[in-house]
Amino acid sequence: MTSAAPNRTSGRGKFISFEGGEGSGKSTQIRKLAERLAAAKLRTIVTREPGGSPGAEIIRHLVLSGMGKLLGPDAETLLFAAARDDHVHTVIQPALSQGTWVLCDRFSDSTRAYQVRLGQVLPAVLNAMQRVTIGDLKPDLTIILDIPVEVGLQRAAARRGSDAPDRFEAEDVQFHQDLREAYRQIAAEDPQRCVLIDANADADMVAARVWTALRDHLFAIPSSASTA
Repeated sequence: MTSAAPNRTSGRGKFISFEGGEGSGKSTQIRKLAERLAAAKLRTIVTREPGGSPGAEIIRHLVLSGMGKLLGPDAETLLFAAARDDHVHTVIQPALSQGTWVLCDRFSDSTRAYQVRLGQVLPAVLNAMQRVTIGDLKPDLTIILDIPVEVGLQRAAARRGSDAPDRFEAEDVQFHQDLREAYRQIAAEDPQRCVLIDANADADMVAARVWTALRDHLFAIPSSASTA
């Protein structure tokens, strides 16, 4: 029996977040998924965190410059919360309400992995911030791209070229190892929403795994788009 195709013209859009360590290939996989959804005639926007809206992009610059780290983990988490509040209310929620699919490079799981598990911010502090910034909003599907730390850092270094590493790329290898484990734990704790995908492969192979995860966790995508 063939599953019904998604409604392309009405209803709430789907919210898909991509998570993973540095150099895990989130940008590439988001672009590939956006292309396939477009082939399925689904309205889609691509956004990111921190950032994604004018106000949040200003905060992104502050965070990645290292200013947040100088202020301490709680203050840095407040900066992320302020950026997310602007992003959610000006970009994500309006798009979803109009039936548009939202593909987001990082969302609240990043804050939980970076600030709570690694930065030692109290979970109660983060939970309070999330109640204010996102309420009950959470992704319909979260793709966590898993890659060996050494491979990811090599990719990140090649990508930035002669530019200086940002706030998080500059952390030591142990930080990134801990980050990988934090994401693995998040995936294990919420298997209904999160899919852990081996990203240490050719980009097209990883894209195929992402596509399969989307079909399995949401609904069947029209067969006409399966070869796009």
